[in-house]
Amino acid sequence: MIDLFTQFALIVVLASVLGIVARRLGQPTILAYLLAGMIVGFFNFFDLSGNEEVFHLFSDLGIMFLLFLVGLEVNYTALRLVGRDSFIIGVGQVIFTFLATLLIAHLFNYELTSALYIAIALTFSSTIIGINILSERKDLNSLHGRLSVGMLLVQDFIAIFVLVILAGIGSGSGTPEVGFLGGVIDLFPESFAVPLSIFLTVLLGLAIVGVAFYASKQLIPKLFETIARSDELIFLGSLAWLFIITAIVTDIGFSREIGGFIAGVTLANSFENLQIASRIRILRDFFIMIFFVILGVSVVAFSDFSGISAAVVVLSLFVLIGNPLIVIFLMGMLGYKKQASFLTGVTIAQISEFSLVVVALGERLGHISTGVVTLVTVIAVATFTVSTYMITHAKKIYPYMARYLSFFEKRHTKIDPTETKLFTKPIVLVGFHRTGKSVAYNLPREDVLVIEYDPETIEELKHNNFEHVFGDMSDDEVLDKIDFSRVRAFVSTCPDMEDNLLFLHELVKRRREESHSYKIVMRARTDRDARLLYDNGADYCILPHFSAGRHFAKVIASDPYLQTLPEMKRNDMGTIGNNLGYIS
Repeated sequence: MIDLFTQFALIVVLASVLGIVARRLGQPTILAYLLAGMIVGFFNFFDLSGNEEVFHLFSDLGIMFLLFLVGLEVNYTALRLVGRDSFIIGVGQVIFTFLATLLIAHLFNYELTSALYIAIALTFSSTIIGINILSERKDLNSLHGRLSVGMLLVQDFIAIFVLVILAGIGSGSGTPEVGFLGGVIDLFPESFAVPLSIFLTVLLGLAIVGVAFYASKQLIPKLFETIARSDELIFLGSLAWLFIITAIVTDIGFSREIGGFIAGVTLANSFENLQIASRIRILRDFFIMIFFVILGVSVVAFSDFSGISAAVVVLSLFVLIGNPLIVIFLMGMLGYKKQASFLTGVTIAQISEFSLVVVALGERLGHISTGVVTLVTVIAVATFTVSTYMITHAKKIYPYMARYLSFFEKRHTKIDPTETKLFTKPIVLVGFHRTGKSVAYNLPREDVLVIEYDPETIEELKHNNFEHVFGDMSDDEVLDKIDFSRVRAFVSTCPDMEDNLLFLHELVKRRREESHSYKIVMRARTDRDARLLYDNGADYCILPHFSAGRHFAKVIASDPYLQTLPEMKRNDMGTIGNNLGYIS
């Protein structure tokens, strides 16, 4: 018998190897984790049942971290970005897909509860796959990219709502999962138990989320201001908050998954949300890997594939073809052109990681059998694989489909209102300390965007009306908020050489691959650092001793008798006074 540590080691190694293969083939790592579980189950490398409780705890933590990150992204800006059309298309797609898959499941003789779970699972599309591929192809800010992101956000909200309802349904016998509500429900006739349980649970869930939103605006920012300067404390503080909220919510009777989401919502509007997300994402990736491996093992453990093979084929084809057609139809009704409709529809031609969470929870509650979980998991493998290539090559596929899609297009269509990215400043300045301030205060403020990580400096930027973004220069999510085509120069005044090299590498890569013409200016502390930065593609390096000496030499050359010194002194003292006045 292999010990627990060795089992974990073998799982991680196998998942890593398959993950590398998946990336080389352009496939999502989720698929690699499922296949790792299938291989573990098929060859029976080791017995997971001996440590079943540990593995299931780890998989539960993976879902908790996943929903924590989803909640972390539910800020008011994201809510405003879901426009009317995205909302209509998203809700319409959910309704039509649910009804169609419910009918198909019924035709395959699944009983009502199983058919409902199958319909719910196939309703949602993968946010991770869709956004990752759109981001890699630089399509996030295209018309179909923005509509796809809006639809996926709508789906995520509905998925969370479904998880709350499942908490209200509880066990297969109809007993409510939210324990303390049981006493209230017992006062009513048995026929009202399940609907009343769902209603009260949703009501309680909305109340908790409402409190969470209030806390996210009024309490949490002040709490996290005290630890914002320390990376370690941000990480540990956010983890502590996650486990505290999850423990409270679980004690009320909701699942760990809902607790993770609510904890994320409370931190969504903090300045540190990007930093928290980037650190928690590592934990999520590890624990979610365990979740998908266990799902893969359960697929192999279910040996009667002959009974589900026809359903797998039909339902997979519906997700791959029927789902896009539903979106194309809805977008056509709203007046969109067939190309935008096709590209948007293809983006959701797979089921979601939430689908697997829903059926896993359903099995845990005793609502559905392992066979239903296996059915949905196999559909996930099929749709993940095929849809990845569909999205990647959608623009090449479209010309072959165009004439057949004309049926869905209205005579009078909307104009593609493709927008630029959020930040369109010509000068992007990284860092707002001594050198950064000197640069910023000598440029027109309407031309400057500042990237800054220090919360106190953010307040100073607000005070002095500089447009800014709070985040780390090495964070891709921060860079993706910038329209690179509008930038004339990136100026990094960060003194850390390692950070500068990573940032420089990313800027040079994007400039080369996307044919931009911006200049890259980096700060160097030593001559050796400057040479290394030049060798890696920097257009100019700011060496403080060079720049200060050169600047003063130019002053002397233009004013031999230094009559401008009093004016220069007044200007410098004015800047110093403003800074000291802000600090005080």
